[in-house]
Amino acid sequence: MSTLVLCVDRSNDVGAKTGAAMPVAGWEAVRSLVTDVGLADPEDASVNCLLEALRVTRELTDGGDDATVAVVSGGADSRVNADRAIARQIDELIERYAPDSAIVVVDSAEDERVVPIVESRVGVDSVDRVVVRQARDIESTYYLLKQFLGDEEMRETVLVPLGVALLVLPALAIQFSPQIAMAGLASLLGAVLLYKGLAIDDRLENTPEQVREALYSGQVSVVTYAVGAGLALVGAFLGGLSATEASSEPVLIQFVLFVYDAVPWLALAALTASAGRLVDERIRDDGLSSPVLNLPFGVVAVGLVIRGFAGYFLEQQTDVPNLTLSLWVTEITFEPGQRLVGFIVAGIVVSLIGVRVASHVTDEVEEESVAEESELEQS
Repeated sequence: MSTLVLCVDRSNDVGAKTGAAMPVAGWEAVRSLVTDVGLADPEDASVNCLLEALRVTRELTDGGDDATVAVVSGGADSRVNADRAIARQIDELIERYAPDSAIVVVDSAEDERVVPIVESRVGVDSVDRVVVRQARDIESTYYLLKQFLGDEEMRETVLVPLGVALLVLPALAIQFSPQIAMAGLASLLGAVLLYKGLAIDDRLENTPEQVREALYSGQVSVVTYAVGAGLALVGAFLGGLSATEASSEPVLIQFVLFVYDAVPWLALAALTASAGRLVDERIRDDGLSSPVLNLPFGVVAVGLVIRGFAGYFLEQQTDVPNLTLSLWVTEITFEPGQRLVGFIVAGIVVSLIGVRVASHVTDEVEEESVAEESELEQS
């Protein structure tokens, strides 16, 4: 089977830079032409196109085909005359080699427009498009876009959010002001970027399977996580009520009130969830690691510190009543600075207790492991 590997240069870059008479056919002639074009302009994408034509020819020859590589170029001042010149060169090559089929190699969208001319004279089995990675020519964008649209994952990541944004934008613009519409669109795109950038989709992909395994295995943490979620919702609800009741106050004060009332419940929620994890590890008898043991104490310590700072900020606002600490039936009022220091000290103390407990338990586990290994060696 005779195949003509045709490198197309519609803009006549090759002919203008080398002065070679077109068409150029044959392995040695085209390889010499590559050197001449490369020396004349190393940044020209035609060099890669010529090399690709040589590579395709070598593969066909190694496979047993009778392949001939050739270069055609449009050498006129207008597109019509350039296409006619290419047509004449193709007729000359067909008359000389009588190919059964052709493979067209191009490096730009302009060169690809010549494919119908080739098809009108000989059957085209394939069109090989060369995209130079480091090319700064805008023409390479055409092929990069085609490769991008051919990648299913990239389409889902980029085109789907853009499509949803374009659908939502008119609805928002009709219902609200243009500023609100643009703000909503920016928030939507930002959420999508964070969703993909933080790989949340990868983490959520295995969540149903993990939940199913946890339910089937009877893990205590499943229940404690559910309780923790409920406590967190309670904290958010109570914090929202406090912020709503202080609607006459500045937004900053409302936010601090929300934090002040929500933090104890959020800390209790995290404490409940971490306790379930501790129980699960203890049941599995895998040994309790220091991070797991430190987690409950760390949660309580952080909750104390945040609540202390929130109370301090609220007490600086004259319109907000002074905060008091209820101890049994007695209410003790503290100065803002004293209250803040007390909460900070309590947080540090709880954190140090957690470190001490974790270290003690870890040492005991290591000693038990060493003792078991010694007994096994002795037996």
